[in-house]
Amino acid sequence: ALSGGERRRVEIARALASQPSFILLDEPLAGIDPIAVGDIRDLVSHLKDRGIGVLITDHNVRETLDIVDRAYIIHDGVVLMEGEPDAIVAHEDVRRVYLGERFSL
Repeated sequence: ALSGGERRRVEIARALASQPSFILLDEPLAGIDPIAVGDIRDLVSHLKDRGIGVLITDHNVRETLDIVDRAYIIHDGVVLMEGEPDAIVAHEDVRRVYLGERFSL
């Protein structure tokens, strides 16, 4: 049986077999060990370097904001904020309703 991280890598490899321009990763960092998180982060960076667009949905905010160029925070079905990670983290409403005042990258 494959571990969570191994399953994620296989899922991504299968998606890449069709040579996509964009890839959607739904919760790629959920339920995997820290080493696998690092591997997935490296893989996402590699995909970006190859010009493949990567759309990520994930609740692991710190890890996700660390690898994306742009983020969207959705609250109650509405886009609360969109922008670069530093702007997201600095936004007062995002901190109040989602990140918390102590959050930092």
